[in-house]
Amino acid sequence: MTDRPIRILIADDHPVVRAGLRAILELEHDFEVVADVPTAEEAVTLAAETPLDVVLMDLQFGDRMLGSEATAKITAVAGAPRVLILTTFGTDADIVAAIEAGATGYLLKDAPTEELTAALRTAAAGKSAIAPTVALRLMDRVRQPNAVLSRRETEVLQLVAEGLSNVAIAKRLFLSQATVKSHLAHIYTKLDVDSRTAAVAAATARGVIRR
Repeated sequence: MTDRPIRILIADDHPVVRAGLRAILELEHDFEVVADVPTAEEAVTLAAETPLDVVLMDLQFGDRMLGSEATAKITAVAGAPRVLILTTFGTDADIVAAIEAGATGYLLKDAPTEELTAALRTAAAGKSAIAPTVALRLMDRVRQPNAVLSRRETEVLQLVAEGLSNVAIAKRLFLSQATVKSHLAHIYTKLDVDSRTAAVAAATARGVIRR
């Protein structure tokens, strides 16, 4: 067991959030905030070049690289630091994308300080650190697989919610229009709806997509 502090990188596009997290974490004797950066790209670069134990990663960085994409790039390297997601987004689409990308943990930004610091220590030890509310959503997906949208179906419905047509969705996701229509048909069946508007409303109410 080493007495070396847990080396942390904070990645969030809001300066106030970065400053607040740094102030909180630097109060812990076993934490060392190595750096804080405003973009996912910088997080990927620093994680590859700097000795770190945990990257505390947001999911959204404006129009730049997503936190889930950065997580995949970081964790793909041997000996990479753990990635703990800290975000305001708790939809199925966000959670699944982050976990599949290799995130060790997932917390929401309204988590108490004690939960955050405990999660960082857990992640640094190589163990999973999932917020209770997030864990419940994941369990629901396992318990009701036939009623759960696949990742691709969720992506399609998210773009529907953003107002894209089938043609635009097909171009964005590099799919045929027939495939997009097939995904929508499956979505309607799983959500027990019969229109795009109803599908978006139902999925938003269930926390499957953001609106």
